[in-house]
Amino acid sequence: MRLCSIASGSSGNCIYVGSDTTHLLVDVGISGKRTEAGVNSLGLSMKDIDGIFITHEHADHISGLGVIARKYQIPIYATKGTIESIKKCTTIGKIDEDLFIPVKADEKCIVKDLGVNPMRISHDAAEPVAYRFNYGKHKVAVCTDLGVYTDYTVECLQGLDAVLLEANHDVKMLQVGPYPYYLKQRILGDRGHLSNENSGRLLSSILHDDLKAVILGHLSKENNIPELAYEAVRMEVTMGDNPYRGEDFNISVAKRSEVSPVVEIA
Repeated sequence: MRLCSIASGSSGNCIYVGSDTTHLLVDVGISGKRTEAGVNSLGLSMKDIDGIFITHEHADHISGLGVIARKYQIPIYATKGTIESIKKCTTIGKIDEDLFIPVKADEKCIVKDLGVNPMRISHDAAEPVAYRFNYGKHKVAVCTDLGVYTDYTVECLQGLDAVLLEANHDVKMLQVGPYPYYLKQRILGDRGHLSNENSGRLLSSILHDDLKAVILGHLSKENNIPELAYEAVRMEVTMGDNPYRGEDFNISVAKRSEVSPVVEIA
């Protein structure tokens, strides 16, 4: 089983999850050209992609979806609310309705040899979800765009082999930065984004001895820097109410415009 960030950040997101026989994308928030190049760099072609799972309808998660869908006729999995919002989005063009496959939070679906479990998240979108994937006993998750996490979130993320987890902003950078007040409040709110510190706290709640890799993703270009996110999350793990230290785990930061190293789960 493999997990890889093709692009992750406030300007565009596209994540690969796959096995030897099944290849999926989570979101296509970058151009079709960049998406193809990213998939090709993994030794695959777009014709190998078996499905695209959309977390929600914001532009940084669907901007390349129309081009890719029309060119390759790849099935698109999303919640009913997200599908309806995508259909209303004029910037990505018309998508064949037959490509859409509705999913529901907490109801597992199967794509070839991968199981996919959507999970509810708190974000200012129509019906947003994160996704957990399993291949046999192995599990990975892609969990970004959540303003808060709850016991439900923690429960959904138990027992993972690897996780791509949001670390969107540094609170102080956001507060003194150039964003207008209403946007700062949106990001800081319960339907906004996880700060570095809250990302570290959530991570501390799901750590276990066999967690092989943590990828921090969806960093804000204006309100975060990779080194700050990395150190803040590591510090929360070290200082948190758990038996671990930050250096006990393989923690990395997804690149905004580069394909990250592939996490291989044996």
